[in-house]
Amino acid sequence: MVTTTVALGLTVATLVCFTAVGLWFSRGSVGSVEDLLTARGSAGRGRMTATLVASVMGVWILLSAPEAGASFGIAAVVGYAVGEAVPMLAYAKIGPRLRALVPDGHSLTEYAHARYGSAMYAFVLLVSGLYMFVFVAAELTGIASALSLVAGVPQWQTAVLVGGFVLLYTSYGGLRASILTDTVQALLVLPLLVLALAGAVWALGGAGTIHANVVATNPTLLDPGYVPGLTFGLALAFAIFGAELLNQTWWQRIYAAEDDATVGHSFRIASLTNGAIIFLAALFGLVAAGNADVVTDAASSGYNADVSFFVLLQSAFPEWLVLAVVLLALLLVMSSVDSLFNALASVVTADLPRLLDEPDDRTLRLGARLLTVCVAVGAVYVSLRARSVLRLFFLADLLGAAVAVPLVYGLFSERLTGLGALTSSLGGLAVGLTFFPDFSGLVRSIPVIGGLLPAPDPLYLLAFGGAVVVSSVLTVVAARLSAPTYDHDRLSEEIRSLDDAAGEHPEVGD
Repeated sequence: MVTTTVALGLTVATLVCFTAVGLWFSRGSVGSVEDLLTARGSAGRGRMTATLVASVMGVWILLSAPEAGASFGIAAVVGYAVGEAVPMLAYAKIGPRLRALVPDGHSLTEYAHARYGSAMYAFVLLVSGLYMFVFVAAELTGIASALSLVAGVPQWQTAVLVGGFVLLYTSYGGLRASILTDTVQALLVLPLLVLALAGAVWALGGAGTIHANVVATNPTLLDPGYVPGLTFGLALAFAIFGAELLNQTWWQRIYAAEDDATVGHSFRIASLTNGAIIFLAALFGLVAAGNADVVTDAASSGYNADVSFFVLLQSAFPEWLVLAVVLLALLLVMSSVDSLFNALASVVTADLPRLLDEPDDRTLRLGARLLTVCVAVGAVYVSLRARSVLRLFFLADLLGAAVAVPLVYGLFSERLTGLGALTSSLGGLAVGLTFFPDFSGLVRSIPVIGGLLPAPDPLYLLAFGGAVVVSSVLTVVAARLSAPTYDHDRLSEEIRSLDDAAGEHPEVGD
């Protein structure tokens, strides 16, 4: 297997190369905070599509996607792929609408404040910030754990190296640097993923042998009608849909595109590409279940379906293929972490003109860079200290599932109020928590109410699906019952370019 020295050397070399590219490309091109946060109108169809593909592909696709395949089979593989594709299709419609209503926008939180007021803004800020921060921490935890398992690299070294180098070019070059490095990473990720899958098929004796081993181990994994697999796959689709609509990464990139046609085209292509990548990644879990010592019983102390890909890696892959996977994992981490660093910083920086007393452009740029540093340091720390990130990730997904539809509905409806959006979100969250298995004991400890609640859903469909469906129904009802109407023209008046807004204080929306 790969030695620690080789793995660490490959890690450093990859990080240095991409950091140099990011710094070189953004040299002299970040003249204002607008350039740093939005790179407005700078990405054509090619780079826009590439950054949409690369940004969503973190190291989690080598962890949770194979876990779904190993535990629930081909039905979950398809469900995961569809779940990742649907949000991109939604953005193909949301993006042009957002650009038309808020041409100088930057973040989903500033939209939430202008459209719905302070209460919904605070809730959206909490949910979106929590989701993205947990995403970063989970990415660093994943790559650190993977390199430790494969090559014995100390986890703190991996987390500090990845977080530190990515911080260098994102804090300096902002979104422009991120989009360029994403483009290069996207061109490498898919070939490496296909290479890894082809190498696995070759190393395991061919497709026929793999299929026979899966059938001998657990034939239900190959049954597309396997009910638990369909249920879990559908739950994932709801969870991913809600979480991605609360991901500032995509709201930023809507403005980075050259025009509306670029937004629609790029998100549609990314939908197909991302779905295909997730399908391939999840297949690794299915292969591992039949061809490696994978334990899928969640109650067992030996449960390892969450690292099934790497169990397969250790048992069957030749060293050259292990090196390819190490490089793939690094590219996946960098492509998502740099996007999330920028996204988290932009969420807060976009609100600074409203919170500070006439900040100039230099102050806003400094604030954005300092926030990026704080996010990076915090995420590295959490990745090294916390080992329950996955449960926190599921909670963040649940929050997103409850908030997504009420947040976006206001772009198309004039009648939904801030109170209606917040009430709908909280209603969906209440239903989701009722069936959410991870905090079942806590919810059912509530006096009187706890004893009346139904049993939690171990496959999460009633939790995530309930949150999305209930919040959606309540949103439509709240809009129909509302008498006042909102003038969407106010959004463009209240949300201004940061270059223009510095020193001014837009009024708060109702």
